[in-house]
This record gives sequence, C-alpha cells and structure tokens, in this order.
Amino acid sequence: MTELLEQFSSELAARTAALQGATAAIRRARERHLSAIVWRPDVVVASEQSLPERDEFELVMPGGTQAAAKLAGRDPGTNIAVLRLSQPASPPVLVPGETQAGALALALGADGTGGVSARLGLVNLAGTQWHSVAGGLIDRRIVLDLRLGRAEEGGPVFSAAGAFLGMSTLGPRARVLVIPAATLERIVPILLKEGRVARGWLGVALHPVAVPDALRETAGQASGMMVMSLAEGGPAAKAGIVAGDIVLSVNDAAASGFRRIAGQFAADSIGRKAALRVIRGGNLLSLDAVIEARPPT
Repeated sequence: MTELLEQFSSELAARTAALQGATAAIRRARERHLSAIVWRPDVVVASEQSLPERDEFELVMPGGTQAAAKLAGRDPGTNIAVLRLSQPASPPVLVPGETQAGALALALGADGTGGVSARLGLVNLAGTQWHSVAGGLIDRRIVLDLRLGRAEEGGPVFSAAGAFLGMSTLGPRARVLVIPAATLERIVPILLKEGRVARGWLGVALHPVAVPDALRETAGQASGMMVMSLAEGGPAAKAGIVAGDIVLSVNDAAASGFRRIAGQFAADSIGRKAALRVIRGGNLLSLDAVIEARPPT
C-alpha cells in the first residue's frame, strides 16, 4: 500500500512539473499576484472577475522570466479575460478532456516567482451547461471539492491523467468552479478578434420580488422581477416598460430569477423580439421589446 501511494505521489509530482509551463503569474499591487493560463505562445487567459481594470500588465512566466502583456478583451459573462504577450512563450500543449463526479482534479496556480502551486481534489459535480448571472453560457457546470487561494484563481485545471479541463475560478462562498475548456475555446477567439462578446440587452435593472397574493392565481406564478430602473432610450423603455413593473416572463420563460431568463439574451438574440408579460397597477399586460446589443462598458 505504501509503495502504491509513493508511486501515485511521484506521478502527480511529475505531472505537475510537466504542466507547470501552462501557468503564469499576473502581478497586482503590493506584491500580490493572480494566476493565469498560457493559452498559446502569445496569449494568456485569466479570470475576468479578478483581473484589475487596466490595459497593460506585467507577468512572471514559468521559470521566472518577466513579460509584458496588453489586454485583448474581457467577458464578464463567462469570466474570461485575454492578454497578448509582448514576447512568445513555450507552453505545453493543452489537450482538452472530459470529467465526471468523483474523478480527481489537479488545480495549478502560479507562486509569483516562476514556480507553481498545486491542489488536488475531487470533482464534486459535473453537470450540464448553465448561464451565469451576467448572461454568459458556460458549457458545463464543474464544481471541485478543494480549497483555492485568491492568488491561484485563473490557473489551469487538469484531470489526473493530464487532460485539460479548464480554468479555475471562485464562485459564491469561495466555491471552486471550472470554466470548461470548451467555453475557453469558444470565447477566446472572439475576444482576440472583437475585444468583447456581444449579448442581448433590455436596459433594465431587475430585483426578485413576490407576486401580490391577489394576482398569483392569474399570474400563474409566485415570484417575478421588479423593474428598479431603466436605461434611457433602451429597448425596455421603448417598449413602454416603466419602473415598478413586475416582469413575469420573457418569451414564456418565467422571470423568477436572473439565470432563468439569461438564456434569452445570447448573442443570437440581438434584433429579435422579446415578449414580456408584466404586472402594472394590479393588471396583467403584454408588451413587446426588440433586444439590442448591450452597450460597451
């Protein structure tokens, strides 16, 4: 048994050493850093939610060499940011793979000096695709049963066999999620070309509320989303939506939470009609809006 454990430990250490070239450190203020993936010789991928709001960055590459990089694009919807390196690196080939609940996962991070950190844990959940609150489509819901330091967020995650699963990120309550390799492969080229991912937009700020008791039977649901504010000249304002309206559904999708309606505003929704069912002053109304592209922030 001891011999098997030693062999397993040695294989994991060798795997980590072979893959550490895929991990780089992005310098932040006060000697802090965050981890990133060397996606290809001139491109680095990082966690958008952790990346500082600036255009130029200093990186510590594998082995400790210094490199400059410029922001190529960022997408809050999928939590992906892309940087272009000023000089090429030599990353290992990342071979995408699949995983399942109960499988081992190896999450790598940068130590800030050119070395690597490693975390080993189980895949707690390997589910189907889902939408983030910001409207991005994530190809699989992968949750890891391990701890992750703030500096390690954005590093690559591998299976025990070395298959590339995706990028680590911290979700609510510091839960460790993986942005799958398939999502990275889909979004990174768009960010390199366009700098952003266009998604649909109604121009409203919504907040979950309970449907008044007297209207629940008529509405057919117990909750909706109240319009707290509107963008001037936005699609919702043009459609006649006003602050205080309770949105019950968008294109027949119940508006009982942000993620329930996020799928209505993918990139291919732009220009399409959104049929809105709302409550206003105790009455049920049906209004139509034309989805527009969300303005750049």
